[in-house]
Amino acid sequence: MSQQTLVVQVPRAQRAALEKRFEGGAFEFRSVPHALFSVKGEGAVATLYKSGKLVVQSADPLTFLARFTDLELEEMGAADEPAEEALELDGTVIGSDEAGKGDYFGPLVVAAVRLEEDEQAGLVKLGITDSKQLSDDKALRFAAYLRERVPHSIQVLDPADYNGRYPNYTGLNAMLADLHADAIRELAQSGARVLVDQFAKESVMREALAGTDMELFQAPRAERHVAVAAASVLARAEFLLRLDMLSSRWEIALHKGAGLPVDAVGAEFCRAHGEKHLGLVAKLHFKNTGKIESRLDRR
Repeated sequence: MSQQTLVVQVPRAQRAALEKRFEGGAFEFRSVPHALFSVKGEGAVATLYKSGKLVVQSADPLTFLARFTDLELEEMGAADEPAEEALELDGTVIGSDEAGKGDYFGPLVVAAVRLEEDEQAGLVKLGITDSKQLSDDKALRFAAYLRERVPHSIQVLDPADYNGRYPNYTGLNAMLADLHADAIRELAQSGARVLVDQFAKESVMREALAGTDMELFQAPRAERHVAVAAASVLARAEFLLRLDMLSSRWEIALHKGAGLPVDAVGAEFCRAHGEKHLGLVAKLHFKNTGKIESRLDRR
C-alpha cells in the first residue's frame, strides 16, 4: 500500500502532551533536524517540527492520528479535509473493531456485528458512526440500542488475562487478530462478507480466519462501513464500562490513554495497593510500567 503524507498544525499548548502520549506507546524516537521530536512505529513516521507542524507518513495518516493522539482534527486545521467515501459491500456484512489497544489501563475489547443489507441504511440514518467521532455518553447510549437489536459478539481480555496471554504471541497484532477471529466466528454465516480495519499485514487476519467460507475484506478506516462503525461503538462502550468497574473496585480514577496523567495515576495506584496488583488494572508491557516504577523509586 502506498504511503501518504498528512501535515497538520498542532497548538502550542498540546505539543508536550503529544510527545508524552507517544512515549507511552511502542514508538522509537529518532533525531530529526529542526524537530521537537520524531517517532517511528505502528506503520508510521510522525515528526513534530519546531514550527508546530506535525508531519505524519503512513498508509492512512488520519487513522494513525485518531488512534495514537488525543488531537481534534478541527483544532489542528485539518477540518477542511474532504470527507472519505463510505465503504459499500453487498449482502450480509460482519464488521469487527477493537477498543483499548492504546490504553494502558483497562481491557482489550473486540466486538463484531452482523448486519443484513436492509438493516444498514437504518443504522446510518440513526447516526451510528465511528466511535471516535462520538462522546463517551453517546457511545454508551448507541451501544445499549445495538445490543438489543443486532447480532453481535464481544470478546474481552481483562488486564490480568491480557498480561498472561500477551507473552505467547510475537506481538500485539497477532493476539488482536485471534480476538477478531473469535468474535467473527461466533457470528459466522455462510456467504457473509467480513470487513475488518487493516491493523496488520493482510496475511495475519486471513490466517486467524482460516477454515471459514466467509469472504474477508480489510481496509484502512473500515469504520466507514456502518457494520464496523457499530462494532466500534460496542467495543468502546464495553471498554468504558469495564474501566469504570476497575476504577470503582480499586477506588481510584483510572485514566484512558497512555500519556503523562496515566503514569501519575499508576504510581498512585501502586502506593495504595502495591506494585504486585498493577497487572490487574494495566497492560504491563507498555512503557508506562517502567515510568511508574521510576516514580516509585524517586520517593
